[in-house]
Amino acid sequence: MYELAPNIELLFTEAGDYHDRVRAAAAAGFTAVEMWGPTGVDAPSTPKDLSALKAALEETGTKLTAQLAEPRTQFMIPPWDHSEFYRKLDEGVSIAQELGCPRMVVGSGTGFGGWKRQVQLDKLVEIYQKAVAQIDGSGITLVLEPVNVRVDHPGSLLDRTAEGVYVARGVDSPFFGVLYDIYHSAVEGEDMAAELASAGSLIKYVQLADAPGRGEPGSGSLDWAERLGLLRSAGYDGPIGLEYYPTQESAASVALIRELAASA
Repeated sequence: MYELAPNIELLFTEAGDYHDRVRAAAAAGFTAVEMWGPTGVDAPSTPKDLSALKAALEETGTKLTAQLAEPRTQFMIPPWDHSEFYRKLDEGVSIAQELGCPRMVVGSGTGFGGWKRQVQLDKLVEIYQKAVAQIDGSGITLVLEPVNVRVDHPGSLLDRTAEGVYVARGVDSPFFGVLYDIYHSAVEGEDMAAELASAGSLIKYVQLADAPGRGEPGSGSLDWAERLGLLRSAGYDGPIGLEYYPTQESAASVALIRELAASA
């Protein structure tokens, strides 16, 4: 049985603030949740009350599986000043530790037309080698997310799972890996079985949404019994983040994926 983690930016918003969404998810039978940025500076539109969030997590016994690293950084775009990323990385790790969150999601930013793609991928390796060294001993794993450029993230450097795997192999740390997002991979037309086989144990976290549309499983055209079967066959047994835009009330939107995850 896979542990599902609803994203509290998108799901259970009917409950109100973030801490109340944790309680609503727990009341619906979930033991884990995920979120975007911890402070609201970048991804979420509203800053989070971290004390209230921590209290809700502890009160309900709910785990926080992942949070974004802030700020979302344009690593390849001049003037190549990454100091704020590294400064905020320490803050993010401190927050993650306080909330009991074992993973932080990182990205590639936009590609730069002035450099060859391979040069940029190798620079990402250097950037994240430095990041991993900086937070050594924290117990926090950084997971690099390739995202689709066809619909949601035009211009992003990292749009292929294989290139995320290339960077992760280059960083070469047990505390660095790849976030495999089933939705982004599907939109890019990837062969899920082949990508998972190539990545192996470098897949450290998984998220999902249906395609097309990025709604809940069942709202698009993906075969979710098949997708979860491929994930299981590949050896992944960690949590799965539900990062989708529900087309119906949150509790109803999770029905299909919960049923399938229970037997996957």
